[in-house]
Amino acid sequence: MDFNLDTNLAADYKSKSQRIRVMSEFWVSHNIYCPACGNSHISKLSNNLPVADLKCENCGNVYELKSKKNRFGAKIVDGAYSTMIERITSDSNPDLFVMQYSDDLQVLNLTLIPKFFFVPSIIEKRKPLSENARRAGWTGCNILYSKIPEQGKITVIRDQVPVSMELVVEKYAQVKRLQTGNMESRSWLMDILVYVNSIPAAEFTLQDMYKFADELHLKHTNNHNIEAKIRQQLQILRDKGFIEFLGKGRYRKIL
Repeated sequence: MDFNLDTNLAADYKSKSQRIRVMSEFWVSHNIYCPACGNSHISKLSNNLPVADLKCENCGNVYELKSKKNRFGAKIVDGAYSTMIERITSDSNPDLFVMQYSDDLQVLNLTLIPKFFFVPSIIEKRKPLSENARRAGWTGCNILYSKIPEQGKITVIRDQVPVSMELVVEKYAQVKRLQTGNMESRSWLMDILVYVNSIPAAEFTLQDMYKFADELHLKHTNNHNIEAKIRQQLQILRDKGFIEFLGKGRYRKIL
């Protein structure tokens, strides 16, 4: 696999962000398969589409691509806040490829975040632009990358070492069990998964999870029976194969 981005493709572009966009989209479309179905090729879409950059012609899954020099930190800068919230609460949200490239324009890392891991709580509203700005009042957003459960960060390439296609497709199929169209249900499931992940030990108890009840109540103010909701979500994670119930309020992490 050639990890170099083709600079010839961006010769006619003056904006650095445009140049990177053109080069990175071309690279992914010529080097990366579809993680959703394993199809050997995904196609670059027309530049005037506001949501997606790439699409698998076999299964129809669509992808957005964000690229950055050096590693992504806790946040990923995105576009308009209102547009992002509208997208993630609809059926049109794409999966997200996150690419890291080097100073000499080589692809270093590529990670996939499936669309069903996006919930409003990981979208941070930025301050509106000042009244003196060209787009006064425009409000952008950040994706809180550090708040996404680890299961939702599927490694495709790490330090220029590709993960096998079979393993990536298998991982995608595993986490797709978490997919739900109901945003409230998705938000609860993601919150519980994050807290399960935060417990250092492989085994944990209901009492360990109840310690997060106050934080969960702040996130879900309309729910007045948090402990029952915790038990319900743990049962869902058990049924979907992410944890194992050991009996007497004890659980073990699987995925």
